[in-house]
Amino acid sequence: MSFRKFRVLCASLFLSSGFILNAFLSTTGQVLVDKTLAVVSDGLGRELITLSDIRWQLALQPQKPIDPPSQADLDEALRLTVNQRIFALEAQRVPRNAPTDQEIRAEIESILKFFPSTAEFERRLRIVGFSSVQDENFEQLISKRLSIEKYIDFRFRSFAVVSRNEEEQYFEEVFLPDFRRRNPGRVVPTIEDVREQINSILIENAVAESIEAFLDEARLRVDVTYYNGEQGSGSR
Repeated sequence: MSFRKFRVLCASLFLSSGFILNAFLSTTGQVLVDKTLAVVSDGLGRELITLSDIRWQLALQPQKPIDPPSQADLDEALRLTVNQRIFALEAQRVPRNAPTDQEIRAEIESILKFFPSTAEFERRLRIVGFSSVQDENFEQLISKRLSIEKYIDFRFRSFAVVSRNEEEQYFEEVFLPDFRRRNPGRVVPTIEDVREQINSILIENAVAESIEAFLDEARLRVDVTYYNGEQGSGSR
């Protein structure tokens, strides 16, 4: 998924509970052995989450240390991955065409723009077990992320509608005060100059709100079993 949309997910998909992953890491941050950290099930399907999944998640996030990762980042990545797997289960119920090779390549190119260089990105990938951006397993990871994004587009973004009144209210109450604070003395743009930008912001806000509402409902019927040295279960 694009990092613009990825940031919407990051802002919207975090569960409240935290789980300790230190038991699965050495003091140097190297993986001792891959472990199952959680199982997400909705009664019809189930998704495993392993320590490798969490480390892969971190590798794709610019500025996140991965050698070794911080405890807070590990916990955050687990929460995010749990929510992604909830969407993966939902997406399986709505058969859609798998992402094409061209879409996968385009998504990788989009991700690369957020890193200093391809070499730096591939260095991070090698730390978590991928050989390069052309690694077949890495491409499969991106394909799965794209499938989730396509489902989100279908389920939420395609139905998000913003009225002109909402655009004008945002322009007056949010955009103008912020613009004047950041750009004292500059000519203030008209709403027509920034209408497209405002519409995009409001659409993404609406999508984020829809995602939060969806997850609130999903937690009532999805079971998440966590393994962190001891087994615990339940929708969290």
